[in-house]
Amino acid sequence: MLSRYVKRMQTEFHGYNLNRLIGDLMAGLTVCAVALPLALAFGVSCGATAAAGLITAIIAGIVISALSGASYQISGPTGAMSAVLITIVAKDGGQLNGVFLVSLMAGIVLLVLGVFKLGRLVSVIPHPVIVGFTSGIAIIIAMGQIDNFFGTTSSGTSIIEKLASYGKNGFVPYMPSMLIGLFVVAVMILWPKKWNAKVPSSLVAIILAAIVSAVFSLDVAQVGEIPKTLLPPNRLDLSSLDFKAIPSYFSAAITVAALGMIESLLCGASASNMKNESFDADIELVGQGIGNILIPFFGGVPATAAIARTSVAIKSGGQTRLTGVFHAMFLLASMFLLGGVMSQLPMAALAGVLMVTAFRMNEWSEIKSMFKMGFKSEILQYSVTMLATVVFDLTVAIIIGIVFSLLAFLSKAIDIDVNFSRVESDRMPEVDVANCKHTVVVYITGAVFFANFEKLQSELKEMPKSRCIIFSMRGVSVIDATAAKSFLGILESYRNEGKEILLCGVNPNVKTILDRAGVDEILGEN
Repeated sequence: MLSRYVKRMQTEFHGYNLNRLIGDLMAGLTVCAVALPLALAFGVSCGATAAAGLITAIIAGIVISALSGASYQISGPTGAMSAVLITIVAKDGGQLNGVFLVSLMAGIVLLVLGVFKLGRLVSVIPHPVIVGFTSGIAIIIAMGQIDNFFGTTSSGTSIIEKLASYGKNGFVPYMPSMLIGLFVVAVMILWPKKWNAKVPSSLVAIILAAIVSAVFSLDVAQVGEIPKTLLPPNRLDLSSLDFKAIPSYFSAAITVAALGMIESLLCGASASNMKNESFDADIELVGQGIGNILIPFFGGVPATAAIARTSVAIKSGGQTRLTGVFHAMFLLASMFLLGGVMSQLPMAALAGVLMVTAFRMNEWSEIKSMFKMGFKSEILQYSVTMLATVVFDLTVAIIIGIVFSLLAFLSKAIDIDVNFSRVESDRMPEVDVANCKHTVVVYITGAVFFANFEKLQSELKEMPKSRCIIFSMRGVSVIDATAAKSFLGILESYRNEGKEILLCGVNPNVKTILDRAGVDEILGEN
């Protein structure tokens, strides 16, 4: 793998010059403008701090970009990861030690997955399942920001508990917070798309919201202090690590690792088509693993590749992985130079950014196409996974989605089609069809096995009267031993009735099973 990484780096930086360097710098600056408000917002949304989100984006931008499996991946805190982490923070009473430990453990898992070349595992997840848990995560993010957006207070870690607390304690929006949130949403929606490529709507929205809040002296919750260091007091310290607590966080670490793998590899595959460049999933997982192992030692939260920032990097003319490194350096400069300004940003403004981001996370074109075309199995896979994501955690939701998809596939796979026909004279010109008027051709299509053999048996009862039966088996791709024995039992009963039985179009695999079941003893080798 190291040789593949070195070869990729040599190819990527071959002929690197000043023009390409300027391209990386400008693209990095543009990505920084997009990443800054999102890093602050996602840091808050996961139950940590805006500073933690900013530090995550900086470390991920430097480390993961440098070790990435492609030249274009931009990593940092994401909405999907925030939706998982907020439950961990809530269970730990607002403390981040659990999140730090989960990040370290998830990083190790990702590193192992990359080393053992298990990146291909993501390909077993059906697309409707991915769309479903993306929508579920969007709901979790939006619901998680209700308090910041409306200035309300709730209790509980799950959506159901949160809604129940509103019903119990009442839901009374605080007008200044709500107006700030609505103002940010309006700016992001109305901001022209052609301008968004130059100046991100999210950045404009929070700047304007901060100005409005300051001018009118609105009493709203603010982000709070942004430390001017990458080594804040609240970070992972191995000397104070409680190793006995590791088993209790194992499930959460697997969830974070699974999400990191899925998001990063899907982002890489999608962006690969945008830039027409190959993507090495195994190298990417190693990079993500190392990055997430290091991030908690700086007080950050788990990171993963982000499609929004990655696509901005490509569209802005990013040449190499230095785009990601430069975006991180610009974020670092912002932390030192603009920390005072960022500390006064209204929390409602970041909540507004996240509300719009959550809405845009949904793959609306895919969802619309799914429902418009009426693919019932895909609609069910999508809906079940979305609900499971909201009610349970991501790992459970993915398992439920995959299992449901397999069941949906099996329900179609067990279907078998049986048709009857008389001999067609134009297909057998050398035969006197008059002598074949008592012959029936039985066309069997589909896999034949124990689960659908009862249907085959039932269909054969509707066969027209005949003296000779030709079973056309060309459409039978596979038959299991149980079905083969039962099928030969039917053939034997036909022979006992004095009927002539012939099999044709039997593929080698099916013939092998029939031979082992004893077809020669009933029909003869010919």
